[in-house]
Amino acid sequence: MAIQWYPGHMTAARKKAAETMAQTDMVIEVVDARLPEASSNPMIAELRLARQRPCLKILNKADLADPAATQAWLKFYNAQKGVKAVALSCKKAADVAKIPALCLALAPHRGTPIKPLRMMIMGIPNVGKSTLMNALLKRRVAKVGDEPAVTKSQQRLVLNDSMTLIDTPGMLWPKIEHERDGLMLAASHAVGRNAVIDEEVATFLADSLVANYPALLQARYGFTLDEMDGVGVIEAIAKRRGYRLKGGEADLEKAALTLLQDYRDGSLGRVSLETPEQRKAMLLTGTEPEQVDEDELGRNAD
Repeated sequence: MAIQWYPGHMTAARKKAAETMAQTDMVIEVVDARLPEASSNPMIAELRLARQRPCLKILNKADLADPAATQAWLKFYNAQKGVKAVALSCKKAADVAKIPALCLALAPHRGTPIKPLRMMIMGIPNVGKSTLMNALLKRRVAKVGDEPAVTKSQQRLVLNDSMTLIDTPGMLWPKIEHERDGLMLAASHAVGRNAVIDEEVATFLADSLVANYPALLQARYGFTLDEMDGVGVIEAIAKRRGYRLKGGEADLEKAALTLLQDYRDGSLGRVSLETPEQRKAMLLTGTEPEQVDEDELGRNAD
């Protein structure tokens, strides 16, 4: 299933972001720590590199991600020129409080009342940009919602007498090249439900969990996998939870939504859907190994 979701306002948002980039000093890019590359809009890198702007890459929702995978991603990003990557939760005040100093370190020529540091917050829908804005400013200035693409226009706000923030709408890109990226984004609720079939997305998620986190599945739902695939997991959840349609058949849609919601809110445990090595393999071969190479993951995290 190829997933594409590009509402009309995103075209205007991209054009406005390109114009605004000329008047900013750095980019704060928010990504989902559970799928950092899949949730990183290539247009953001294109825009900031064209203007040679440094980037603070925030791996948000780190408290929901596999810690070993997150460490591997931090090593991956911090090796890139002009990028500083940190893993945190935008819902934790102590984590957010570290961000201004990290931004100043990336643009030391700015950050005074005469030359305020101008920061542009960017990212795809539903990764936590609005939550970050509200936490930084310590007041509600941006709408926060469970549905993607809540923010639809830019707003410029003063953080203090030497720093300003520009919040931008969540932007996807016109064509998601890799089917697996689309499925990861859908599983993490970064695309609207009108663009996906929940059962197919949940089956993809279940297959990934069977390959990499079988113990979490068993602990959450109380059944043994016994060589079960993703479809079997959805069926087993429906049976275990007693989800039935009027005719007595298993309600697979309800079971699929249960699995997706459990993943999204962290009820399954700490799960990552991609690692740097898996990403590399996918780009080289067009397919991604289902199972995490734990030895390789350990080397990346060193």
